[in-house]
Amino acid sequence: MPSYPRPIQSRLPDVGTTIFTVMSALAQQHGAINLSQGFPDFDAPADLLALLNEATKAGHNQYAPMTGAPVLREAIAAKVQALYGAAYDVANEITVTAGATQAIFTAVAAMVHPGDEVIVFTPVYDSYGPSIELQGGKVVYADLSLPDYRPDWARVKALITPRTRMIIINSPHNPTGTVWTADDMAALEALVKDTDIVIVSDEVYEHMVFDQARHESVLRYPGLAERSFVVSSFGKTYHITGWKIAYCLAPRELMAEFRKAHQFIVFTVHAPSQYALAEFMKRPGWYEQLKALYQGKRDIFRQALSSSRFELLPCQGTYFQCVKYSAISDEGDRAFVERLTREHGVAAIPVSAFYPNGDDHGVIRFCFAKSAATLESALARLVRL
Repeated sequence: MPSYPRPIQSRLPDVGTTIFTVMSALAQQHGAINLSQGFPDFDAPADLLALLNEATKAGHNQYAPMTGAPVLREAIAAKVQALYGAAYDVANEITVTAGATQAIFTAVAAMVHPGDEVIVFTPVYDSYGPSIELQGGKVVYADLSLPDYRPDWARVKALITPRTRMIIINSPHNPTGTVWTADDMAALEALVKDTDIVIVSDEVYEHMVFDQARHESVLRYPGLAERSFVVSSFGKTYHITGWKIAYCLAPRELMAEFRKAHQFIVFTVHAPSQYALAEFMKRPGWYEQLKALYQGKRDIFRQALSSSRFELLPCQGTYFQCVKYSAISDEGDRAFVERLTREHGVAAIPVSAFYPNGDDHGVIRFCFAKSAATLESALARLVRL
């Protein structure tokens, strides 16, 4: 193939292949157990798979409406009303998206102008920064401090300027497993009052909050809901990450701008999945079962590692467990996880990958959304270190 004849001025000059792709490939290369990338190694509910088959046979194989199938948007509206007491208009305030990453990108594309500032919290999920930079925005970082990764609201307040257009939040938080409290949400609500700052609330792990704690969705807080894009994930909730389907909620005025961008980014989302999910969401008890499933896996994981040389950090939600490994090695976290994969057969993620400058605090992240057999085998290897 001929080479491109001119130098390319990259829009993302500092971005390479994501750490998730790198570590999953390394795990495959060495036959390691993959506790790096955040996806289950067990199947979706059999009833949901059957409903997908039924949807294809019923003829739902052409374009769904740009905003999402009405039956699915109705099911989403019923869910958020039941869980959070939040009323969203099916026609104008709910949009089905091709995964949560697309929803977040679209919200940023719709609202951020060149020169606008967007506050994000480090360690930060890796798609946020590039989404902002591609719109010509400036990423402003607010640090979450070890060991519990709680926000410092005085510090956040100091970062707000007249150019602050957006704040992106994520609770339960990936990669740390921290869950924000009612006090956190009240502090954020006070900070943005009487401003034109919009919020993107990444709540894809909303149903994975442990130890009888409550998920403090922005939907519970009118002063936040009125200015927020709220993103949730069917992929995380129903063990179907490969379906790449999620949704976004926002007030009518914000959603109108969101949809302007959405229609030209993906236009619409896989139709049979939407009809299958709409029917499956009518079945009671799933969210409680999901929470119990992952709390059980978290407890097994933590119990096993409590007798190891890993230092467990708090895990209040998500399906991720962060640990320190200083009693095992003084290597940098990237070198340690690569050696862990090659020599000990377990892949993890270095948390330095979630910092813009690669800050290395000697912390790595494991995903425990795995079958009992996978976890048993991985833990047996880890406790020997």
